[in-house]
Amino acid sequence: MHSENIIYKNEMNEKTTKFLDKFVKRVKGNPPGVCPIAVQLSFLQSARSQTCGKCVPCRDGLEQVENMMRSILDGKADMDTFNNMVSLAEMIQDTADCAIGYEAANIVLQSVELFRDEYMSHIEQHRCQAEVGQKVPCISHCPAHVDIPGYIALIGEHRYADAINLIRRDNPFPTACAFICEHPCEAKCRRDLIDSPVNIRGLKKFAVDQIAADQVKVPECNVTTGKKVAIVGGGPSGLTTAYYLSLMGHKVDVYEEREALGGMLRYGIPNYRLPKERLDEDINAILSTGNITVHYNTAIGRDITMEQLKEQYNAIYIAIGAQVGKSVNVDGVNSNGVYSAVEMLGEIGRGNIPDYTGKRVVVVGGGNVAMDCARSAIRCHAKEVTVIYRRRQIDMTALPSEIQGAIEEGVELLTLNAPVKINADAEGNVCGFVAQPQIISVYDKQGKPSVTVANKPEIEVPCEVVLMAIGQDIVSAPFAEYDVNPRRKTFETLDTTRLKSYDKIFSGGDCVFGPATVIKAIGAGKVAALNIDEYLGYHHKYLEDIKIPEPRENDRTHYGRVHLTDRSARERKNNFEPVENGMSYDEAMQECGKCLRCDHFGCGVVEGGRV
Repeated sequence: MHSENIIYKNEMNEKTTKFLDKFVKRVKGNPPGVCPIAVQLSFLQSARSQTCGKCVPCRDGLEQVENMMRSILDGKADMDTFNNMVSLAEMIQDTADCAIGYEAANIVLQSVELFRDEYMSHIEQHRCQAEVGQKVPCISHCPAHVDIPGYIALIGEHRYADAINLIRRDNPFPTACAFICEHPCEAKCRRDLIDSPVNIRGLKKFAVDQIAADQVKVPECNVTTGKKVAIVGGGPSGLTTAYYLSLMGHKVDVYEEREALGGMLRYGIPNYRLPKERLDEDINAILSTGNITVHYNTAIGRDITMEQLKEQYNAIYIAIGAQVGKSVNVDGVNSNGVYSAVEMLGEIGRGNIPDYTGKRVVVVGGGNVAMDCARSAIRCHAKEVTVIYRRRQIDMTALPSEIQGAIEEGVELLTLNAPVKINADAEGNVCGFVAQPQIISVYDKQGKPSVTVANKPEIEVPCEVVLMAIGQDIVSAPFAEYDVNPRRKTFETLDTTRLKSYDKIFSGGDCVFGPATVIKAIGAGKVAALNIDEYLGYHHKYLEDIKIPEPRENDRTHYGRVHLTDRSARERKNNFEPVENGMSYDEAMQECGKCLRCDHFGCGVVEGGRV
């Protein structure tokens, strides 16, 4: 028995050694995060450039191997191409006259052995494996992986409708994102190595300003599959899933609790940032696919049950978002005049504008919702608006442009002050907000400086209205039995976005990963649509072919970045009309010309594989 254990251990050690040896070879042969086929292709090109041309295998064979490898990289090859490449490389290895030929072929054969899974992914899925990621920084940092260089090139050639439809391949909300996306794509734009990142969001806004999204025909739907899917929630994630499932040929029913679609795009973002008629352009286009039916004012648990949905539909997608606001647990929080920021913005979204004439307003929080509240309060004719935040201004999570816009409109920032209590008069009406000054302290595990109580007296800010903007909560109680985390109130899903214990129920967006950005919710909806389609037994792909312009030679002249401007603060703070101006034609063309076309000149090209 003892000897058998030794033999078993030796076999396991040998297997482990072989695995580690192969793993080390993979790391040495390919930088992490870069497509290994692209790396191997560059080696092959370097070797071919050094051939003397004397022997046929090296002179002609390497060129053919290079062409076949490039077609695999571009997602245009099949297994026949792969097998022919391997056979030709083996022949060159055996018959080439010198090391240039047979070593180049040997590199190809080693790459096939080490990275066979990557080759198969390019042949079968027409893209890199998930762990390799996108090769273009702006695409990689977009949660929806929109082909940004492609639509910038289309805008540069005045093909605005094509640009909108290219965006729709991965994001059916081109207009909404043109107005309010936090543009994480710009953070890693390689143009920053020369002068400054391309104004990607500004160019998207220029495109949708030239032609309304609902005037651009959506792609034709696939033939009807006969499958029915229920979407619970008509926000950005739910509508994104509905759009792609509809194009795939599935029938979709959207159950929306409120009287209109859009979720927090409609009921959480003020009109001065995202005009509702512009939001409707995206929604109209989504509904124009023809396979979507919307049930308004319908709540799960009140008007229809999950059991009924499970009986009627082949799959269900829960995308209820984070629709209610959180509050601070301090004395006086239940006084008259204390409101949730989400509640206040929701009423404004419905057209019910509060009247704060002559009132002093305190907003608690430092995110975009806090800035939206503060700037909306100014437009509701508040006498004074003060934002109280327990950290520094630089630590605020709101976009710098939103903070600057609020300051320009007359909002006062009272930073490094933590809530203590809310004072109320004899009738229970708010009369003051008490805060404790803080001092910046040691850095925490997330790399942010913490705060602690400063040895200073409390301060009181006189006010009649307090708006709590410290976060959003998820109302998942009606779904408590469906894999809901009782502490975080979020749905717990597998990698396939399916709930852990229920085959046909999927979930995504804020109700899974917590309150986040609109573009992240859109990205989650797109992934869910693909997973639901697979679950239903299909593997649909996006069929429309939009020819992207060939790249021009890069212009490396240093240009200043074109920033979008706002209407003057003294004018814009008096109404809810849009505050942001668009680009002029000349500005847009200059920004388009700055794009370095990393999709062509980077590690490899962006190919299909999207829905």
